[in-house]
Amino acid sequence: MTERPARWQSVTWSGIGSMGLALAVGTVGALLFDWLTTPLPWMLGSMCLVTVGALLRLPLKSPQPIRTPFAMVLGVMLGSSFHPEILALAGRWTASLGLLIGYIAVAALVVYPYFRRIAGYDPLTSYFCAMPGGLNEMIMVGAQMGADERRIALAHATRVLLVVFMVPLWFRLFEAVDITDRTRFGISLVDSAPLDLAILLGCGLIGWPLAKLLRFPTPALLGPMAVSALVHGIGLTTAPPPREIVNVAQLVLGTAVGARFLGIPPAQVLGAIKVGLGATVLMLGITAGFAYAVPLLTGAPVASVVLAYSPGGLAEMSLVALALGVDVAYVSVHHIFRIMVVIIGAPLAIKLLPAARKRHEGD
Repeated sequence: MTERPARWQSVTWSGIGSMGLALAVGTVGALLFDWLTTPLPWMLGSMCLVTVGALLRLPLKSPQPIRTPFAMVLGVMLGSSFHPEILALAGRWTASLGLLIGYIAVAALVVYPYFRRIAGYDPLTSYFCAMPGGLNEMIMVGAQMGADERRIALAHATRVLLVVFMVPLWFRLFEAVDITDRTRFGISLVDSAPLDLAILLGCGLIGWPLAKLLRFPTPALLGPMAVSALVHGIGLTTAPPPREIVNVAQLVLGTAVGARFLGIPPAQVLGAIKVGLGATVLMLGITAGFAYAVPLLTGAPVASVVLAYSPGGLAEMSLVALALGVDVAYVSVHHIFRIMVVIIGAPLAIKLLPAARKRHEGD
């Protein structure tokens, strides 16, 4: 008998029931948010209600074992926003990508003292909490360095939760952007051509293992996204994944984000959200400053810069861009670049901290 993949080894019948309950709670939240005409109802609604369920200690379980195939769906969908002219446009983004490095540095320098002095975290934990991105990588590297991985996980999960919730609402309430249009998330399954569906399926099945082979971060998302961008860029197809499948993928993603708070005492979660709110406000304030300066220097649209520089997750902010009709390619490329800079730069820059130097010398 072959051994089950690691992500399935802890799955039991009771676990499957708990995952089903989590997805059911997420579905209720999605339908509620859709009724309220909020942005990204299938992601935000599921994310918020599952977070509430976690605080109420409902017997939920993260749908992490099934997240990979649905991450592939989101990757293919995001790649479908690329078009043949994208390479010509990408050359204009060099200055904006360079300024993004400055944004990462400023955010870290401002938010690190907040976690250190206001939240009272130790230096190493404060450092990895302050990094604007790379959640899984920051948890792993931080734990290896001796930081508190639970606080790091809570800080980053809270940041993503708040940013993904606050940014679309800002556009709706203060920028008068129509965020109720669902047509940008593809056509109905019944209207999709079989050949297009086969091509889109191939993008996922080829892209994910290829990205794993090349050691991409988040390969289930980036690999299908890259292959889909290539396929759509050369005009092989113009079809996005069916809307119904995309909605389910958002449901799984939102449920997984909300489930990050499972098993943590409510008081600790609420405390983390309170601390995370302050850090998120600081990061969004820095984002606002760069959203004012970058368009002046590069000519990029303000809305695109806001989403490209917002400290949310790659998949989440790309979905927000799609919902708002903002250039998804610009936003996703900037977030991929930000993740790469944080993943590569954070472990190197950590050596500048006295606490890290003492630990290294002690080893």
